[in-house]
Amino acid sequence: MPSIIHSKWFNWFAISSFFLCGLWSLLTQEPYWLAVPFILVLAFPLFQFVVTKTEQLYWLLLIVLPLSTEYNFSSTLGLDLPDEPLLIILSVAVLASILYQPTSYRFIFDSPIFRWIIAYLIWMFISLCYAPNQWLAIKFLLAKTWYILPLVLLTALIHQRSGNFKKTALYLCIPMLLVVIQTLTRHAFYGFDFVAIKKTMGPFFRNHVNYSAMLVCLIPIGFLIHHFTQDHRKKKFIKAGIAIALIGLFFAYSRGAWLALIVGVAGYWLIKKNMLGKAILVGLITMIISIVALINNNRFMQFAPEHDQTIFHENFSEHLNATIGLKDISNAERIHRWVAGVRMVAEKPWTGFGANSFYNNYQPYTAAPFKTWVSNNPEHSTVHNYFLLIALEQGIPALLLFAGLLIYLILQSQQLYHQFQNNYYRAIALVLGIILLMITSLNFTSDLIETDKIGGLFWLAAGLLIGLKYHLKIEKETIAI
Repeated sequence: MPSIIHSKWFNWFAISSFFLCGLWSLLTQEPYWLAVPFILVLAFPLFQFVVTKTEQLYWLLLIVLPLSTEYNFSSTLGLDLPDEPLLIILSVAVLASILYQPTSYRFIFDSPIFRWIIAYLIWMFISLCYAPNQWLAIKFLLAKTWYILPLVLLTALIHQRSGNFKKTALYLCIPMLLVVIQTLTRHAFYGFDFVAIKKTMGPFFRNHVNYSAMLVCLIPIGFLIHHFTQDHRKKKFIKAGIAIALIGLFFAYSRGAWLALIVGVAGYWLIKKNMLGKAILVGLITMIISIVALINNNRFMQFAPEHDQTIFHENFSEHLNATIGLKDISNAERIHRWVAGVRMVAEKPWTGFGANSFYNNYQPYTAAPFKTWVSNNPEHSTVHNYFLLIALEQGIPALLLFAGLLIYLILQSQQLYHQFQNNYYRAIALVLGIILLMITSLNFTSDLIETDKIGGLFWLAAGLLIGLKYHLKIEKETIAI
């Protein structure tokens, strides 16, 4: 990271702030303005530390990403600690760096990925103007910004050095492995009971869905580390770590994560065969036809569950059988909210109901035959489909922009895999494609992009792909010479 602090700058800053604040204090007859220069001058060394130690703080962010916990300061203010404060601090450092040395970021600004993101943010700002609760929408936009600045821009900048890809893999996987070990250990005292999994992953994860989602997305990185490790003794430790991760995934009892693992395996084959584009096209056509068929003549009403039979099953085998028979309460409640979500999109298709607005607005749009025992929604959770959530809160244009960005990222990973001559970068592109496919799968039944764990991985993957594109350009120039 370039340094933006010089003693000459500091002197001019101190003199200017003392002069301006003193003048303003005289004009307004408010003496407290005299304290402002002292506060700014005292804060300056802290700012200097952040800017000069930006990369170290970035690595700390990756380490604590699997270890962070949610903390609510009040009913309206909650943060993920310590990673979200780190994201905010790093965002300030990135903005300062851009102002001081914008040419360092030129390859990022020229990237189609960055342009997709900017287009998505612009529409987010437009939908904010129409949001009934603009304060919630502003908080949402700010949070999105402080995720994107460090995890996309700073990631791309830092990964201009090829060795940093390895550090990223280790700094994510080792803390997560420690979480898995402690979860399995605590779970063992409950006999690996299905219901008890909720008691074993705190304080790091809110529930088994978030836990299993991050775990399944990091497993491909574990295989990547194993592939590029030459030392046989280290390989044995890595194999043991992968085995522990797979055991942890099994005992997480998360059907969505198991499905994501299958999607990842299929994605591995499709990327290698260069068939991902065709598979996505077929999937989109199938999905559109299915949605139209369900909406036509209200055919979706045929899937309404029997209210008294839709219960929570404490036995996992019964839970799976209920899932197959469409009598599982979690999936039945998902359908209940999806029906409401689709109706909300039809009500406000262009700008949506505003960010963080689903819970306060969805009940009038629900269909009574789909109600379950938990439809009062005591957790204030959302629609459990991220793509539907974007459409109902920010409008269909936001959905199209985000879906376009996601598909572009996935296809970019396949393209990079086949364009690179260097096997190191090829493998990284392959794994990023698999992770993005897993994240896509997970978000059809959840809204995990809005969490720090999966949301962090998603934006990190976008930054890494920009970094890979930079290395591809270098490789092509080297070959041309």
